[in-house]
Amino acid sequence: MPRPLETLPVENAARPDRASLIAALATRQLDRTLTSSLPPIDPCDEYSIGATNIPSLDAQLGGGFPRGQLSELVGARSSGRTSLVLRMMAAATARGELVALVDALDRLDVSSAAAAGIDLDRLLWIRGHVVSNPGMCRDLNQRAMEQAVRALSLVLQAGNLGLVVLDVGDAPVEALRRLPFTTWLRLQRMVEGRHTMCVIVGNEPMARSSAGLTVVVGHCSDVASGFSRTACGAGRFSGRLFEGLDLTARVVRARSRQYEDSVASFTTAVAHHV
Repeated sequence: MPRPLETLPVENAARPDRASLIAALATRQLDRTLTSSLPPIDPCDEYSIGATNIPSLDAQLGGGFPRGQLSELVGARSSGRTSLVLRMMAAATARGELVALVDALDRLDVSSAAAAGIDLDRLLWIRGHVVSNPGMCRDLNQRAMEQAVRALSLVLQAGNLGLVVLDVGDAPVEALRRLPFTTWLRLQRMVEGRHTMCVIVGNEPMARSSAGLTVVVGHCSDVASGFSRTACGAGRFSGRLFEGLDLTARVVRARSRQYEDSVASFTTAVAHHV
């Protein structure tokens, strides 16, 4: 009869040390997962960052949003988040870059996009559909969120885009929270090392990479989940005409062994339709 395999006691088994693990990860190009300090981003390098063309905000962002990272833009309805997204897309198309918007709720106003300066010939608009009152069929919204994430994955895999935005603002919270956490990790791996800025827009923080940014915009009465009441703004009127918003955005950057928090003020403008 064959002899049974012999097993070594646990205390005598070979245990790899930290140096060997680091070397093994580096060999497979997985050392980015280590808690080592990340190289600083050059604000003058357009291959590392993408400016929003809002000087006060870019100054606090270190030049703009980082490329090859998953960032997020957080704010309640009417907080100015859409205006900021339009400014970002306009800045990207002005640089000659291609832009993709995964519009989960089909909320984009094309006239406002054109008035913001977006080159529509360089915009890929992927329109979604979320049921406002699904009743007993809540799975409809869940499938809509999954389809939006799937569309975002296909766009990121295609590459050659300077900015990709997933807008799930005002989407049902339940549908978003039912998405697996691994969804955001998978998206980060797709954008990593690319020339693309990937920004998720929502009511509350959802996901970002370690070198990504969280930008919180809103009014004093808005409180983003997990953030203090630091994003303040006020409406700007001329008589009975609404001219725009004066906003303050809170910028949070979490990197390995480093935490940064800064504030920037900027204004929005109303597109006048004739």
